[in-house]
Amino acid sequence: MSSSALAGLCRHPIVQAPMAGGASCPQLVAAVSETGGLGFLAAGYKTADGMYEEVKQVRGLTARPFGVNLFMPQPGNADPAALGVYQDQLAGESAWYETPLGDPDRGRDDGYDAKLAILLDDPVPVVSFTFGCPSRSVIESFSKAGTFTIVTVTTPEEARAAQWAGADAVCVQGVEAGGHQGTHRDDPATDGSGYGLLALLALVKETVQMPVIAAGGLMRGSQIAAVLAAGASAAQLGTAFLVCPESGAHPVHKQAMTDPLFVRTDLTRAFSGRPARGLVNRFMREHGPYAPAAYPEVHHLTSGLRKAAAKAGDAQGMSLWAGQGHRLAREMPAAQLVGVLAAEADSARAALSLGGGV
Repeated sequence: MSSSALAGLCRHPIVQAPMAGGASCPQLVAAVSETGGLGFLAAGYKTADGMYEEVKQVRGLTARPFGVNLFMPQPGNADPAALGVYQDQLAGESAWYETPLGDPDRGRDDGYDAKLAILLDDPVPVVSFTFGCPSRSVIESFSKAGTFTIVTVTTPEEARAAQWAGADAVCVQGVEAGGHQGTHRDDPATDGSGYGLLALLALVKETVQMPVIAAGGLMRGSQIAAVLAAGASAAQLGTAFLVCPESGAHPVHKQAMTDPLFVRTDLTRAFSGRPARGLVNRFMREHGPYAPAAYPEVHHLTSGLRKAAAKAGDAQGMSLWAGQGHRLAREMPAAQLVGVLAAEADSARAALSLGGGV
């Protein structure tokens, strides 16, 4: 599929990243799409019915195209012994927040098949996949339904797999990105060795012939112009939209984005068992070095702790997902932010065409 098909989904080459956990609520998605970007619901951690209710809410708010992101089912390869040790280590957190630890065996498929059935029965314009690549038959089913498909990739090899499966585009996620790294295979041996966005973008462009969406640390229109100049068809931003009033992120999370107390981000397995980038806080420092590669078991285990910390307004116990550019966050309505980003990108691209700097 050509880049023109992707361009037909949004007036501006701006995609609002699907942020699981509540930030990508229908109000944010609709505001972005209505203003010419491409808004995205995050189906991760929701039931199939919960996802469908949000789809219907978005449809009631805008007639513009939008997307839904799905988590791929995960293999059951967690080490029970390592998980047990981590569970014991979290006993102090459980006592502190007066909240029992969750059941690590609550399931690892995230209702994938039920969500597929709904989205094929009542198609949405775009569906993307994270933590793996769907089968060729699944992609073909969406193609027949008229749905544009995107696969998140973090290596050239993953991009090649997405192209073989027949995906319409790939979302190239650099290590700068906030939230979970969308690796297809969670290998602890590769922790800390992820590609930066610009290097990965060039490698993927050399590897596959398909539209590419660039994601990772993008917060300004000049950065959007840079990835477009490097060959991307669009830019995906998550942290930039996290602080918008329409975002469903917890107020404490929003405030932390620009709080001088939080000076850096890092990748951690502390909250979910999979590498994810967030603001470095007490929980990450104390438990990150010991968290096992066990997703979604660790996610289930810490779910109640994170909710209790949020209820108490304790940023030190929350998973404060954020990209490396979080200090550049601007609190403004989503529609205004899309307009500002588009104007900044146009200005930067004009400067480039005239031989100036970005």
